[in-house]
Amino acid sequence: MLTPSPADAAQAVPAPLPADRPFIRATEVWVPDAHGARLRLAGGLYGEMTEFAAVSGAESFGVAEGLPGKAWAEGRPVVLKGFRGSYFRRTEAAEAAGLTAAVAVPVFAGRTLKGVVTFLFGDDAEHVGAVEVWQASQEPGAVMRLLDGYYGTAEHFEWISRRSQFPRRAGLPGAVWASGSAALFRDLGAGHRFIRAEGAAQAGLTTGLGLPAPSPTEHAYVLTLLSALGTPIARRFEIWEREGDGPATLVDSVSDRGPAPSAPPAPIAPGEGLIGQALASGVPAASDAFAAAPANAAERAAAAAGLRATVVFPIHSGDRATQVAAWYF
Repeated sequence: MLTPSPADAAQAVPAPLPADRPFIRATEVWVPDAHGARLRLAGGLYGEMTEFAAVSGAESFGVAEGLPGKAWAEGRPVVLKGFRGSYFRRTEAAEAAGLTAAVAVPVFAGRTLKGVVTFLFGDDAEHVGAVEVWQASQEPGAVMRLLDGYYGTAEHFEWISRRSQFPRRAGLPGAVWASGSAALFRDLGAGHRFIRAEGAAQAGLTTGLGLPAPSPTEHAYVLTLLSALGTPIARRFEIWEREGDGPATLVDSVSDRGPAPSAPPAPIAPGEGLIGQALASGVPAASDAFAAAPANAAERAAAAAGLRATVVFPIHSGDRATQVAAWYF
């Protein structure tokens, strides 16, 4: 993931992205307003769903209102597999856009809510992947068990997952739980570290991103995003980490776009581009505008590879953002 020179960037003509349909149809970031009383839309990736985007931009949510407010009130990720008759407030617009399910993930710095990231899905005949929420108590000897998840048509893999449990350091949920840090797993169907490898191979799952989801509740939570080739969650995943108040360095990445890097990319200073802003503020982001004026090494490399949208997810240790996971489309 080399940073191109200005001349190289000017001459580069990225190949068109494959026409794969993404597993996550829309991603939203909701943040508290100036009074901390309501959540308002700070960014979203909606593709061609312009009417649903317009409805969402006019909304706001208090504590326990709608899906973002529900995640805020409960202090943990929430999975909603049907909108009609539920607390979801944009049902008519969502159904018109072909959306059928959602996952909302609150981002906390200590006990302070920094934002809520929502992922929205639409069922179709070939719609494979997984967004899972794992939960464990803080008791000695506790294990991670599936709280809930969305799997599209990967029904057998869902069946396996609901019967799986992970002690600390075991599998992707256990590794993230033990370290308190994001983790990337590759080759899910063949890797010995991914305990559900046989089911992943059958479902066509290839790459897993695990994210700690710190919570003010008495439980530990881990979010896992499992990507398949045909309906990918993203084309590139990155994990950036910093020590103290310094810049962040890339500690892991996986991509199916662009050549493999021959040297590490430049560190990202707090405030520099979307990743730097997430480090400085602790607030998540979703943008399809970064490629027009990339502001750091990651954004320049992504733009050169033809990627045009990104989600930036900060990970907090206490009240500070110490890591940022980013994924690109």
